[in-house]
Amino acid sequence: MQQAASIFAADTDDKKFGELIFHDDFERTESQELKDEPGNGWTTSSDKTAAGQKQVDLRDGAMHMHTAEGANHAASTRHEFSFEDGTVGMRFKLDNDGDRLQLNFADMKLKSVHAGHLFDAVVGLDKIQFEDKKTGFMDLEIRKANQAGTLSAGKKSELLKTKRKTVVNEISKGEWHDLLVHVDGEKITIVIDGKPIGDF
Repeated sequence: MQQAASIFAADTDDKKFGELIFHDDFERTESQELKDEPGNGWTTSSDKTAAGQKQVDLRDGAMHMHTAEGANHAASTRHEFSFEDGTVGMRFKLDNDGDRLQLNFADMKLKSVHAGHLFDAVVGLDKIQFEDKKTGFMDLEIRKANQAGTLSAGKKSELLKTKRKTVVNEISKGEWHDLLVHVDGEKITIVIDGKPIGDF
């Protein structure tokens, strides 16, 4: 689940995070309850990955997300933003053991990687994870070799060590938390509840 989501582009004003380029408080009503209808420019993957089952619901000023039974991919809710350096901020809550909030940054015009994947920031109840996908496992040549089983064990081990990073961090289940993800050049930093947790 997430409540208020905001995107800031850096260094255009004397504001704390730069110029606000998008904000959503999810305070709107869906016209039906059978299909995803997030509105305000959001799209979802449910038609392709969950046979159209509803995986995203707006209730009480929050976006609730879950992966439907039988879906072939985790629920994906997307919005297009254009920025280089900037900050993504939101309030979020993880209700169940194993829940994760994965922020995937992509450039759909970049054709050297699968689906434009650049990098991920993933928040769980006991850790956060970073992954460089652009030069890691989503690079088309590396992905092709991995899927074909021809990626050497040494190369795979090297990629796991240099393209991914995990930081142990516990947050309370079933409670709201504030998340900031700062993108500054080639560096990404995660801040939860005002505390810097890790960078990559």
